[in-house]
Amino acid sequence: MKILVIIPTYNEHENVGKLIGIVLKQDERIEVLVVDDNSPDGTALLVSGLMEQNDRIHLIKRSGKLGLGSAYICGFKYALERDYDIVFEMDADFSHHPKYIRRFLKAAETNDLVIGSRYLSGVNVINWPLIRLILSTGASLYTRLITGLPIKDPTSGFKCFRREVLEALNLDRIDSDGYSFQIEVSYKAWKKGLKITEIPIIFIDRDQGASKMNKRIILEAIFIVWWLRIQSVLGIL
Repeated sequence: MKILVIIPTYNEHENVGKLIGIVLKQDERIEVLVVDDNSPDGTALLVSGLMEQNDRIHLIKRSGKLGLGSAYICGFKYALERDYDIVFEMDADFSHHPKYIRRFLKAAETNDLVIGSRYLSGVNVINWPLIRLILSTGASLYTRLITGLPIKDPTSGFKCFRREVLEALNLDRIDSDGYSFQIEVSYKAWKKGLKITEIPIIFIDRDQGASKMNKRIILEAIFIVWWLRIQSVLGIL
């Protein structure tokens, strides 16, 4: 079995080297793909150096800050072209801790898509300001009410896909980013009848680097749930 962990980066020099090392220790079959958006802090240069020492590390350098969603689409296509069986997406800042990877792999034995949920067993978020927590939990409730998606944490960015999920999705028709990208991917997988489960994780906000959250990402998430519902009603998903 070939396993790929996709890690999008923008100015993650402080985190990504340590993260890659811990990820690779979780399973000898794991390889890592960093998709870097031309980070000015030298993230790609650091990863290039690591690649010379370990052939399980890969890098795609993009021309600029093109967005989280397109970074994952780029990584998904890379995985499909190279016949990976299991594909992860995770953040570079340790808010998604690699220690959960083995639990994901176990759950993926009987599920198509496994989601690391902050809200499956209460609220398991550390170091977030109250307003950020309200926005996140509110977005989850809002998404479930509008779309009917039966997932406690639809905006989670810690996911494990069997390749069949990526093959079933039309990757060229996924255009949203940030929170809304996570919603769109999970919703379309659910509508195709793929088997989805959540496993509990503890989310710890970054202590190195800067958050990528902004108003545009929030507004896009508000809009995309209605657009997904409309597409579903019209049968054009």
